[in-house]
Parts: sequence; structure tokens; C-alpha cells
Amino acid sequence: MGTIVVAPLGKIAELAVRHRCRDMLSLVAPKQNFHRPAIIAADRHLIVGVNDIAFAGTGDLVAPGEEHVAAIVGFARGWDQQAPLLVHCMMGVSRSPAAALIAALAVEPDQDEHDLAMRLRRASVQATPNARLVEIGDHVLSRGGRLVAAVRAIGRGADYVGDSPFVFSAAPQTLQP
Repeated sequence: MGTIVVAPLGKIAELAVRHRCRDMLSLVAPKQNFHRPAIIAADRHLIVGVNDIAFAGTGDLVAPGEEHVAAIVGFARGWDQQAPLLVHCMMGVSRSPAAALIAALAVEPDQDEHDLAMRLRRASVQATPNARLVEIGDHVLSRGGRLVAAVRAIGRGADYVGDSPFVFSAAPQTLQP
């Protein structure tokens, strides 16, 4: 069972080491410079250059598109789930929670979207998944609007109060007899 660690940019090195992550998904503004933690091999790191916007970009802004989500899905499906997947954006509130939901459904497609969104909400009161990423993810993963509805049902997260990384399971928890 895979674990996903969602973090702001400023905490990636600390969390990669603490959780022994080997795979990392970065959703950052195009051309944003940052250092990949040494524990993450370059070939196990995907950088998705998108801005945190929910509309088609203008000027220098790059809106998430289907090609970005397809890259997230492909990367997630290549994750062996033996070590946690680290997913981050600038603040760990919008792009990375959306990508974490998409990754979870990519590796565990038989799970219920509402249960997944509720696991995310329990893990983070301030997560507000990027609506455009969620909508495109719903389409790319053929969820029939269920992911969009599930994220709408959990609503906007609490106001941002600072870095609040979180961890949640990519798959539903099953009770052992």
C-alpha cells in the first residue's frame, strides 16, 4: 500500500529524508529553481511546470493541461509504492493535493472518490485541491465527474496558516480480521 507525503517546497528535503521517499513529483511555476533532495534520484523525479491557476493562462502563466495530468498519471503508475511518494508545490495546499488525489486514483483505480477526498480532508484541514487539475484528472482517469464532485463535497480548506505537510494513504484502509 502506497503512502503519499504532500509538502510545501521549503520542507521537501526534511520530509524526503524523514519518510525515506524515493520518488518525487514537483508542481512548480515554470522555470522555478529549487534543489532536488539528494535522496531522490533524478530519474525518479517529475517536474510539472504549471502555475497555481484554475483558468486558461495568459501571458507568462501556464495553466494545468491534459498533458500535465497525463504526465502525473504516468509517473504515479511507475511508482513502486515500496517507499512514500513525495508530492509538493510551493505551499502544499492546492496543486500538490490535487496531484496527490490524481496519483492515488492512478495507482488504485477501484477506490471510491468520496472516500479518497475524505481521507485527504482528514489529513489536511487546509488542503484546497486545484480545481483545474482535479477536473482534468477526472477526465484523464475516466471518473465520470465523480472526482470533481468529491472534491466539491469536501469544500475549500481552512485559511492558510503556514506550512502544514501531511501524509495519507493512496489506497483505502482495510480492516484485518
